[in-house]
Amino acid sequence: MVYLHGYMSDLEAPERHEWWYKLARQWKALIGAFGSAVGLAFLLAYLSNRFQGVEGWHNFLFALGLAGLLLWGGWRLLRREAPPRWLSGLLVGAAVLRLALGSLWFVVLPTVGFGSPAERSGYVMADAYNRDRAAWRAANSDRPLIKLITGRVYRKVDQYGGLLFLSATYYRILNGNAHRPLLMIVLTAAFSALAVIFVWGMGKLAFGEQVAQLAAWLMALYPEAVLLGSSQMREAFLIPLVALSIYGLLRWQRDHQWQGAVLCAIGLLLTYPLSPPSSALTLFALLSLLAIGDNGRLLRQKGVWLAIGLVIVLIGIGIWFSWGRFAPQKYNNPLSLAAWWFKISAGLQTRMSIRDSGWIQKVARPLPPWGRFTLMALYGVSRPLLPAALIAQSEKPFWQAIAIWRAVGWTLLLPFLLAAPLLALRRSSAITASERRLVLALCLAVWVGILVASMRGGADLWDNPRYRAMLAAPQVLLAAWVWVCYRQRQEKWIKHLAIALGLILLWFVPWYLRRYTAFIWPLSDFFLTLGLGLVSATLYGGIVWWMKRKRNF
Repeated sequence: MVYLHGYMSDLEAPERHEWWYKLARQWKALIGAFGSAVGLAFLLAYLSNRFQGVEGWHNFLFALGLAGLLLWGGWRLLRREAPPRWLSGLLVGAAVLRLALGSLWFVVLPTVGFGSPAERSGYVMADAYNRDRAAWRAANSDRPLIKLITGRVYRKVDQYGGLLFLSATYYRILNGNAHRPLLMIVLTAAFSALAVIFVWGMGKLAFGEQVAQLAAWLMALYPEAVLLGSSQMREAFLIPLVALSIYGLLRWQRDHQWQGAVLCAIGLLLTYPLSPPSSALTLFALLSLLAIGDNGRLLRQKGVWLAIGLVIVLIGIGIWFSWGRFAPQKYNNPLSLAAWWFKISAGLQTRMSIRDSGWIQKVARPLPPWGRFTLMALYGVSRPLLPAALIAQSEKPFWQAIAIWRAVGWTLLLPFLLAAPLLALRRSSAITASERRLVLALCLAVWVGILVASMRGGADLWDNPRYRAMLAAPQVLLAAWVWVCYRQRQEKWIKHLAIALGLILLWFVPWYLRRYTAFIWPLSDFFLTLGLGLVSATLYGGIVWWMKRKRNF
């Protein structure tokens, strides 16, 4: 018996040691994470104080702890999908990248910018500067913060009030003795990074592991999403919330359980205080997936229509509350008010874009009003345009580098977004009927969002791209799907489409060189240059078609 007891003890010893070593590793990881957080808190405090000390480091430690809880909570929401370990590293890396760039803007902008008040304070966007300063003032006042949404005092810096309320509450909880904008960057960087895991979840449910992996990497590195995540902008919150809504809907369609519906509702409802119009666009994307991607199956349930009706009523109230005070009295319902607001704001952006650019004035002058509006909408889809970003010289190289970075991201993404609906509609491609419906639903949502943003923001180089970036998650998911189809199914026409679009852009290189340099080029007419680009793309397509008839090209 003694021998048997000793033998059994020897068998159980490795299990006990394995349990002990696992616990020790967990504690070692926790201690290492806490030490890293403390060191990062001191570094951020040092940067925030302009290298004059580390006062307020404990506020940054609290903010980093909250950011860690956000990342952990987002990871827990995906546990049903069994996310791989590399995804956790990508999640943390995306948050660190956004935090690092936000810190970089804060440190270098006062010296490399144009000297505007926002730049001198370290803000990369003027809207963030006005709203964040107002939030700090509100946090240090005696007024109830709920009045930030219901009142009119701060309406000029945030017409919806949601992000202003969140920022003010955040600053009041931290209770710092000075305004430190980097504290808000910690929050936005962490929340923005959640889009990485949510888009991975979308990709896995919709198209499989390979598309999900590529989409997660694209989301982590997409310039517009990174820029917004490194600033105090509402899109840093809207991008992951939209991704969460779509992920929840796809999960609901797969599992037929309430957890997916709850995640979808949480994502949708949290967009509401940030921007009711964004909630409306998110709802449109979800309805597209329900009606087309799911073949209308869930729409046959009365409870779904009841929830949709309730959300529509809430969105209408929010739009009326935020826009009603600016509209003439004859617009007495949310639909007419929304139409009025869109018409006025789109017309204003169009007039501003035409006024601020000499060549646009020349091109748009002979066109009727509807032609000017259409021209600016299509031009807005192309912005930021890579040839312009590369050639147009700026007095500040820092801002030109930012422009090139953003233009590269959009120029690489746009051909895939154009190819996605064409690929889904090709009957010859090996795409299942359910996959085709899902892709078409995502394309509808994405392109409606792009066109609405372009018409709402005109050809503005900042508002227009950040409006459409709200749907960055389905955009990069479609791009990843097209790329995987191209690689796996030998869809060579996608390569030829990209080359054709490149030929159109190539004609604008000498056109922009003529505008901004002493380069001599005989063509100055915009429409003639665009026409030559289209002719070149058509000729290339014809050559490809002819050579395919002769041999495999």
